[in-house]
Amino acid sequence: MRSRIAGLICIVTLMISVSAQSQQKSAPSPARYVPVHKYDPARDADKDIRDAIAEAQHLHKRILLEVGGEWCGWCHLMDRYFEQNPKLLQFREQHFITVKINYSQENQNEKLLARYPKIPGYPHLFVLEQDGKLLLSQSTGPLESGKSYDLEKYFAFLQQWAVGP
Repeated sequence: MRSRIAGLICIVTLMISVSAQSQQKSAPSPARYVPVHKYDPARDADKDIRDAIAEAQHLHKRILLEVGGEWCGWCHLMDRYFEQNPKLLQFREQHFITVKINYSQENQNEKLLARYPKIPGYPHLFVLEQDGKLLLSQSTGPLESGKSYDLEKYFAFLQQWAVGP
């Protein structure tokens, strides 16, 4: 009798396990947004922007496109500047979906960048609304100070274009 009960328990346990596994396979988990933090000529910048728009709408943030390349010294300087100013980085991450768009000899992203105003120099910033509508084309020159960036000016820029309080 005990062996029959033990066998029955094993069968029921197996059935529950198989049922749970089939339910997990049939319900795909939603894709998670992966931020674009590197200028990469192999990336599909158009898809990156579409993904950023979906994420921005979900999180109620605006989109900050950083156009530049691995060849660009000021682009690397801007990255280091954010790393060295964690409050500035934190504010940007709280209020924007940031996407790096590559511009290089390998991939100039001409078709994509033709949608936006002409870029006078690199790095260059575009602020997009949650739906992808262009709000601002911004040279980083006004945010610079000497051979770096100006913390007060950069904060003011981000605060001006952030959504909400």
